[in-house]
Amino acid sequence: MTRPADRLEEMTQSTPAPSQIRSIDDLRGPAGRLEALLNTGSDDAPYAALVCHPHPAGGGTMHNKVVYHAMKAFTAFGLPVLRFNFRGVGLSEGAFDDGEGEQNDVRAALGWLEHNYRRPLLVAGFSFGSYVSLRACCGDIRVKGFIGLGLPVHAEGRDYTYGFLPRCMQPKLFISGDRDGYGPREVMEKVLETAPEPKRLIWIEGAEHFFQGTSDSPGAKLNLMQEEIRLWLQSEFGLSHS
Repeated sequence: MTRPADRLEEMTQSTPAPSQIRSIDDLRGPAGRLEALLNTGSDDAPYAALVCHPHPAGGGTMHNKVVYHAMKAFTAFGLPVLRFNFRGVGLSEGAFDDGEGEQNDVRAALGWLEHNYRRPLLVAGFSFGSYVSLRACCGDIRVKGFIGLGLPVHAEGRDYTYGFLPRCMQPKLFISGDRDGYGPREVMEKVLETAPEPKRLIWIEGAEHFFQGTSDSPGAKLNLMQEEIRLWLQSEFGLSHS
């Protein structure tokens, strides 16, 4: 769920040069205009990135803290990063489509990045956003790597199945909290066995679904999640800090 402080944090934290943030007015999906923000990145960035937000029913938007921290991990390497609100969220047109139409929203965002940047793409998603974007990106040759944060199997009465995973040949990083009730460790490890290499599964100790701490391990774990993303981008794609 997006907390009111999430957007305030985004507005008050500075973005390292050369990245600047701007609104995008020409991103359109099948259901209409999609509200979006772009961190511009460096002109010579080797990749462009997309980050997708969690379930709208839980208050998920592109301003979610996990989404924001994932974006910052990409911008640390000077990559341009696009975030957007799924249909029916914020100022995005259309209505929620239970994860089906949202896959086309992801494809529209990928198309926008391809048209505007003409370079390989990296994709990350959190919770519902990780499920939807993973389904949309499997087999898409434009997408060279995928990051799933808090990949869910059962959340708020919703079940998520992953029969499509064997088709996902791109390098994959999965990061979850080891106290994530929406994706218990023993269940997720079995699910992700079906994903082909290359893949990496990281468990953040003492973290719940939103990468916050628990009673016996207090404090936010977002910085740990962010660091794992950076390390993977360095090792898998040879990126260096801008």
